[in-house]
Order: sequence, then C-alpha cells, then structure tokens
Amino acid sequence: MKTLHIDVAVIGAGSAGLPAFRAAKAAGASVVLIEGGAYGTTCARVGCMPSKLLIAAAEAAHAARRTAPFGVHVDGAVRIDGREVMARVKGERDRFVGFVVESTEGIPAEERLIGYAHFIDDNVLQVGDHTRVHAKSVVIATGSSPFVPPMYQVLGDRAIVNDDVFAWDDLPRKVAVIGAGVIGLELGQALAWLGVDVTMLGARGRVGPLSDPAIKGYAQQVFSESFRFEPHAQVEAATREGDSVHLRYRDSAGELRDDTFDYVLVTAGRRPNVDRLGLHNTTLELDARGVPTFDPVTLQAGKHPVFIAGDANDVLPLLHEAADEGRAAGENAARFPDVKPLVRRAPISAVFTEPGIAMVGARHADLTDDSFVTGEVSFEDQGRSRVMLRNRGLMHVYVDKASRRFVGAEWIGPDAEHIAHLLSWALQMNLTVDAMLAMPFYHPVVEEGLRTALRNAAAQLPKA
Repeated sequence: MKTLHIDVAVIGAGSAGLPAFRAAKAAGASVVLIEGGAYGTTCARVGCMPSKLLIAAAEAAHAARRTAPFGVHVDGAVRIDGREVMARVKGERDRFVGFVVESTEGIPAEERLIGYAHFIDDNVLQVGDHTRVHAKSVVIATGSSPFVPPMYQVLGDRAIVNDDVFAWDDLPRKVAVIGAGVIGLELGQALAWLGVDVTMLGARGRVGPLSDPAIKGYAQQVFSESFRFEPHAQVEAATREGDSVHLRYRDSAGELRDDTFDYVLVTAGRRPNVDRLGLHNTTLELDARGVPTFDPVTLQAGKHPVFIAGDANDVLPLLHEAADEGRAAGENAARFPDVKPLVRRAPISAVFTEPGIAMVGARHADLTDDSFVTGEVSFEDQGRSRVMLRNRGLMHVYVDKASRRFVGAEWIGPDAEHIAHLLSWALQMNLTVDAMLAMPFYHPVVEEGLRTALRNAAAQLPKA
C-alpha cells in the first residue's frame, strides 16, 4: 500500500476538477488529481458536445425540408441515414474527448491517481486498493449522474439516459421522453426532426427552465408542433414487452392512453455522485441527498477544509459555472484557512432547440411583484426573423422600476444563445435600460427585436 502526504487532493478530473487542480497548483500547493472513471469530461463524452452534434444533424434535416417557401425545391424526400448520423456524432465526440484526455494525461504521472476515492476519515482518502492519501484539504468534484426512477429501472436496457443515446449505432423508430427539462427538449426535438416518432411526457408543466407563464405557454405550443408533447402527463405503468416498452399514462387532459415504444429516454434530473465517497466516515454534516452541507459562496463544507465544486454541489450545473467553481475551490483549498468568496458571473443559460430558449439574470418567478416592468417583443413579425423564415418567438425583458437597471429576461426565439450573451454582459455591467438603448443596433438583425423589448420596458418607466 502506497502512502501519499499532500496539500490538496482533488477528487474528479472533470470540468470542475481539472480547473481545481490547476488553481491549487498555481497557488503553490502540492496537489494530486484522483479519477475513478475514464478521462474526458461529461461535457465532451455524453453532454454538451455529442448533444450538439445530434442537434446539428437534426437542424440540417429540418432545413432541407423547409426550402420550398424560398423558391428552392429539393425534388424527392429528404432521406436520413441513422447510421451515418450516429457515426458522425460518435466520431466527432471521440475527437473532442481525445483533446480532454490528452490534456489530462499531460499532467505528470506522479500527480495523478487512477481509482475511486473514499474517505477513511476527514483528511484521509483510500484510492482503489493501492494508495492512501493524507490531504490537508480536499476538493470534491465528482460530478453528477442521470436519475432513473424505480418505475423505469425494471425496463432494463429499454430505459435509457442521455449517455446511452450517444452509444446508438442507428436511430430507433419510436421513443418516449420522460421529462421536459433542458435535456429532454434538446434531444426530443432533435430525434423528432431526424425522423423518430417522439412522445414527451412531462409531469409538472415544465418547459425547459422557463418560469414566465407567457413565455412557457408560447414555448409549449412551439414544441407541440415538433412532437407529441404532454407537459402534465401522469405515467401509471411501464412494462417491458420483448424489445419494446408499453406505457400507460394519462395525458394533459386526463385521458388514459396506451402506447408502445422502442425506448424510454429518462431525463428526470441528475443526482450528485457522492455514493462512493464514504462520507459517513467523516464528521461532515450531510443533507438529505448525502451531500455535505456547504456555503455556496465559498464552496466550503462547514468549517472543514473540504470544498465542493461543479455538478456535485448542484448549485448551477453548467460547464462555465463548474469551471469557475473549480478554480475557486482549488484556490481556497490551497490557501486554507484563508478562504475567499466566489465571485459569480451574471447568470446565463441556453437551450439549443429551434427556436432557442434562453434566460439571463433573475427569473420571472424570483422577481417581486410591482418591483419591475416587462418589455415584450414577438419575433413573428421581426424583420430579419421573417427574412430567414425563423419568425417564431416571444421575449420578455425585466427592468427594475427604481434603478431602471436591466435585471433579467426569459424568451424563446431565433439566435437566442447569441442575444443571451449580450444581455449577460449588460447585466454584469449593471447597465440601465437607457444605457442599453444607447448601444448600437445594426439593421437588419435579430437583435433589433431585443431593442423593441427594451423600448417597451423603458416606455413604462417615468422619464429619466
């Protein structure tokens, strides 16, 4: 048994763990990076990148079917070769993973340990059956995994999660998507546009991350045009029948329905990967999920020299947030007890559907009534959007009444992720609606729709 004494042990070599390792090392600490699985981040292997590859193929198919209104006619049906689609998805995915693996393996071998880590006590980790690590500080960056409710676990390999989609060699005929969150919407629409018969069954009326009732209602109608969408469904039974799955559910109107699918794609959320850590061997206080209670500002678990970053803490499960948290956790672990707060960037999120969904700053649901005004724009008659025949969308921007500052936005519309960046920068710079309207807007661009929404908000405020 090898014994290692180190300043900082980082558990997990993903989107949070790698920045944590580098930050701790840059701060002058001796560091070891511990990984139990294969190198390559969730983003590269089964998340951001392969999903966008599948979406890109779907958008190509959708565009090919919609050329006639431009006077451009593609004679014959658009043919989708599922094997070719998945071959490109997996080939490009492996290329992205290769870059991450190469970077990780560039870390000196003596600073990397392969094996699952679990706590022996507060400061001692057992890695596999080969190494015991005595660490002054620990960063937990173990990520998260998809959650599959027991109802679907009995379906065996016919119940899949997003990870499994990217292992397909071909596209199936018919899929039920359980959950209408970000992953469900992205993969559900992509599969539908690639010719898969998709039924999406939500439970609580969710449409991605949206909280603004008007935007959510608009988005629900849009996605109902791509696939069967039941945002208020109740699944009563799920049974395996050979290589198929039979579902009995009540639809949004309360009608009982029976249907059979090749697969059930479960997108019912994710859970932090803490089960293998042996946290019960520590004096850390754990929450109901078994995750150490921690300060979301410093990422520190109580008064212990333990820090939790990325999807493992489930604060903001986004890649750029995981990287920021990893760096902060690594620095705090290296400099403990000189712990500093994490300065977060302006909140920004995007859903890569068409039209896209985006949210910046405060959610509508979190704003205090009568503290803000709402500026609205429909993209249905917005110039550039109509030119491109992508004129579907509705946007709400929120402006604080007292300060006139832009505080948030929710919308569905074309090029949503690009407009989201403009708004997140404006939010982080604490710009007022007046300062934003003084910025240049080129013509004709989709961003002119944003200007309309800002003007509508400004018109509801007293003269500056």
